[in-house]
Amino acid sequence: MILPVTTVSAVFLAALLIVLSIRVILGRRDAGVSLGDGGEDILSRRIRAQGNLAEYAPMGILLTFLAETQGALTWIIALCASIFVIGRLSHGYALSFKESASGARVRGMIMTFAGLIMLTGVNLWMILAHMFA
Repeated sequence: MILPVTTVSAVFLAALLIVLSIRVILGRRDAGVSLGDGGEDILSRRIRAQGNLAEYAPMGILLTFLAETQGALTWIIALCASIFVIGRLSHGYALSFKESASGARVRGMIMTFAGLIMLTGVNLWMILAHMFA
C-alpha cells in the first residue's frame, strides 16, 4: 500500500526535526553546555522548538496514516496534513530562528491545532461511515 500523504508529511517533519536538532547541538556547543540549557534563553528556545515538534509530530503522522488507510479522499487528507506540517514549520522557525516570540509562532500553533482537529474529524467521519454503512 502506498501512502503518499503520510510519506511526504513524515519526510518534511523529519527534515525539520533534523534542522532543529542541529540548532540545539550547535547552541549547546556555543554555550559550552552538555545537558539542558545552561540558563541560556536562546538555547532554551531551541530546545523547546525541537521538543515541541517531537511532541506534536507523531500524532499528526498517526492521524494522517489512519485517514489514508481508512480510504479518506487523498486531497482532503493532503489539505489537513499540509496545514499541520506548515504549522509545525512556522512554529519551529519562530522558536528556533527568531530572537523573540513572533506572530509566526502563534500562527504555527493555530495551524497545528487546526490540522490536528481536521485530521481527527476526517478519521471520525471515516470510522462512522464504515460502522453505519
